Amino acid sequence: MSVATHPIHLTGGDVKFYGENGYFIYKHALLPRERFDALKAYFEEIVADLPSHARPEGMDTPHFAFPRLFEWLLADEVLDFVERFIGPDIVFWSSHFLCKPPGKGLAVPWHEDSSYWKGSLSEPKVITVWLAIDDSTVENGCMRVIPGTHHGGFSDYEEVDKEKNVFGTQIKSDQFDEGLAVDLQLRQGECHLHHGRAIHGSNANTSVKRRCGYTMRYMTADVKFTSNENFSHAIYLARGQDRAGNTYTEPGTVYEPGKDRWHGGALSK
Repeated sequence: MSVATHPIHLTGGDVKFYGENGYFIYKHALLPRERFDALKAYFEEIVADLPSHARPEGMDTPHFAFPRLFEWLLADEVLDFVERFIGPDIVFWSSHFLCKPPGKGLAVPWHEDSSYWKGSLSEPKVITVWLAIDDSTVENGCMRVIPGTHHGGFSDYEEVDKEKNVFGTQIKSDQFDEGLAVDLQLRQGECHLHHGRAIHGSNANTSVKRRCGYTMRYMTADVKFTSNENFSHAIYLARGQDRAGNTYTEPGTVYEPGKDRWHGGALSK
């Protein structure tokens, strides 16, 4: 671990809670105020420049098109925090701005992130840091999680209405107990974590307040990534040593397949 650059308010019990439940709510500022404000301001520039047809919920892999985001994705404050949960050898996997506009923000159907990675990882040992760009509340559609579901296998899916949801499928209702769902409410600048196989989703935003979060995803460096015809991607060694024989991309450059997907796919949802 590097020399601490920002206080981390974690205990061994917090790390154990994450391991047992597949999520954790961190009710402290992840980043120093000045650094967080700079990220928020940069996000506002990006979202203000979206094409008129684009849904703001669909800003997947923005770091491919906007490599300045590595300033935060690889920040010591973030990696020091992540290291407490997954150890010192860290690979940056992906990121996503998920912005729900007031009054018309789409729902995120129940899913597990690992199902979208098309078998490209040897193990779903991915941790997502969900950083609140805005306050995230029940009223504006905060994330919800089903505790302990990361211990299971892949779920079965069914189609949902794409006009009302960010994704076109959701986990079948008989695969989990929605009554166990926990609302992950945050203040701006706080974050929560979830495992790559934890079942989660969020309701539509019908409130008068926007809800935006930036998901920053990391995995242990012993996970092998294999690109395939269904999943073209780039990964980055964020800290420590490679343990799986992966090929890494240098941060700070535009990754062209991702740029194409940014402009021609995710933003047209």
